[in-house]
Amino acid sequence: MFGYYIDLALRSLKRNKVLTALMVLAIAVGIGASMTTLTIVHLLSGDPLPGRSSALFFPQVDPESPVSQGHTQPYPMMDYRSAVDLWSARRADRQAIITSSSAKVRLPDSGQPPLMLGLLATSADFFPMFDVPFRYGSGWSTDDDAHRARVAVISAGLNQKLFGGADSVGRTLRLRDTDVRIVGVLKPWRPTPLFYDPWSQNFSKTEDIFAPFASSLEINKGNFQPYTCWHVPKDPHDMQHADCVWVWLWVELDSPAKVRDYARFLDDYADTQKAAGRFAVGSERVRLRDLMTWLTARGQVPDDVRLQAWLALAFLVICLLNAVGLLLAKFLRRSGEIGVRRALGASRGAIFAQCLVEAGVIGVLGGFFGWVLTLLGLWLVRHQPVDYAHLARLDTTMFLATFALAVCTSLLAGLIPALRASRVVPSWQLKAL
Repeated sequence: MFGYYIDLALRSLKRNKVLTALMVLAIAVGIGASMTTLTIVHLLSGDPLPGRSSALFFPQVDPESPVSQGHTQPYPMMDYRSAVDLWSARRADRQAIITSSSAKVRLPDSGQPPLMLGLLATSADFFPMFDVPFRYGSGWSTDDDAHRARVAVISAGLNQKLFGGADSVGRTLRLRDTDVRIVGVLKPWRPTPLFYDPWSQNFSKTEDIFAPFASSLEINKGNFQPYTCWHVPKDPHDMQHADCVWVWLWVELDSPAKVRDYARFLDDYADTQKAAGRFAVGSERVRLRDLMTWLTARGQVPDDVRLQAWLALAFLVICLLNAVGLLLAKFLRRSGEIGVRRALGASRGAIFAQCLVEAGVIGVLGGFFGWVLTLLGLWLVRHQPVDYAHLARLDTTMFLATFALAVCTSLLAGLIPALRASRVVPSWQLKAL
């Protein structure tokens, strides 16, 4: 029976090719515009660490002094003392203390000018916490953290640039004026978004060099920049004692009980620092957000992308209304044919089903051309000067969603015209004939 309806639908669509083309175009344009922006929103709001994000938390305390109050949320970073206090307490399953800077990098005795690259100063737990993939070697150990070892992990891109992609573990790299030993080389790694760094753009590239936290502060002293300060630093090269926020922390907590315990620990720490006069506020401005909650609070999806998505959906509604009008005109023009079929015994349900199948066929055709327009739209986005341009690609989920949305839209558009056509009174049409 369904094949019979499909055959009738195709014959009907061939009778008036111009009207059919207009209906397919209306669906395709609406689908293309909406799916382009919805694909961007889908990709930008994705989970960078599926299966692990619920166990990763971003703690925040507010170290601001009483002389500079006014904000209602804690800064995304901490002062050096607070971050080191929390990290040294070892109250989480894993924890990574982090800050970033730019650093001069070159091969010793190479004669080549140094490269200015991103340096991430962190601790040994960073790599297992975030499932960082290695091509050669591994990360450093907690003993390397404690002993301020001169070691480093480098990115796949830097390894390709300096060593032609060969195994460079054990080789020496000059980081500013200090030689460090390479202990690991990453595979190509670009988490989307770049969740671990609250200072960077959401969709920036990762740093090229990773080194132990304490070692990096010594090697690259004077190049770590504050996020904000409430007192002018006495010595801009001594950020460890400055009233500035520039260090942050991630912790891994693998059970709800541990999350509650760590939250209490943060509250107690903030209240203790407030009582000592170092914090202006205590536990009322403490936050402990899991990875996805933190990304939402951070504004993972830019406001302009959200606005574009709403505008595209509004445009899809306009296209839907146009399709309704065209389908209604098409079905009512066939009132005489429908009246004859009804007089020959066709039920209202059969007429309704035939019209709805016809609308579905239009939806499939509109979905195909909408898919083509979506690919074109994403290609245009990839050539825009935005940091998420490289993400603009159609994955399997959104490919299937394109056709599902097209068919659902066309069926929705066909409901009223199909219902109206199924209520044609046979006697009136026969008299007109």
